[in-house]
Amino acid sequence: MKDVQNEKDSRNIYLHQVGIRGLKYPVLIRDRRGKTVPVTGEVSLFADLEGDQKGTHMSRFVEVLTKYNQMDLRTIRHLLEEIRERLEAESSFCRIDFDYYIWKKAPVTGGGAYLAVEVEYNGALRGDEMDFEMTVRTPVTTLCPCSKEISDYSAHNQRAIVSITLRTDRYIWIEDVCKIAEEASSCPVYSLLKRPDEKYVTEKAYDNPRFVEDVAREVKMQVDGLEGVKSYIIEVESMESIHNHSAYAKVEGAR
Repeated sequence: MKDVQNEKDSRNIYLHQVGIRGLKYPVLIRDRRGKTVPVTGEVSLFADLEGDQKGTHMSRFVEVLTKYNQMDLRTIRHLLEEIRERLEAESSFCRIDFDYYIWKKAPVTGGGAYLAVEVEYNGALRGDEMDFEMTVRTPVTTLCPCSKEISDYSAHNQRAIVSITLRTDRYIWIEDVCKIAEEASSCPVYSLLKRPDEKYVTEKAYDNPRFVEDVAREVKMQVDGLEGVKSYIIEVESMESIHNHSAYAKVEGAR
């Protein structure tokens, strides 16, 4: 059969990334205990394309993916190496988005339920150098210090999202990144709360008011102590309960 992809292209325009995007696929993620957890990933795989080549071979991306379903730093590197080899490319890239579920016990009654956090892996292989970034988005509670200070009876609180992006040369547990976000907030978020638990989290947030600026700075202080982090981006967005907008803070750093 005629192979149109391998035909020459007279326009001679180099493409930085070509490939597949948004493929739903089962993958395995290691948890803090070292066990593998099945999740549904949304996988995107790319390679660069020389200017004189008409197209890439899209099916080869999926063929390679079927061999690498457990996603960690070592496996992602092998995945990127094989994509580059099979596509005869100089560079290869992957992005994997998935929901990760952490078992959390209610703070007073101890009832357990899963809490979903959003995770994104990004890998790039150029030459012999691999870059890996992990983003973890953790839901938390923030309570406004200003509202608490000026109000006689209460203070407004709301759910916020702490997004921590780490460019690393070693694997950092998702649970540890979530813990940093939760400890920087006014209070963690739980899926299951009975009345004694609701009393606890309400009072904990009231006793620990935080602006988004506070949360971002607290997260930075903890991230600065992590080993293997080359650079980071910390974003905090609070979906305000009394405003028609979100409050936002961001801090970046590199070593």
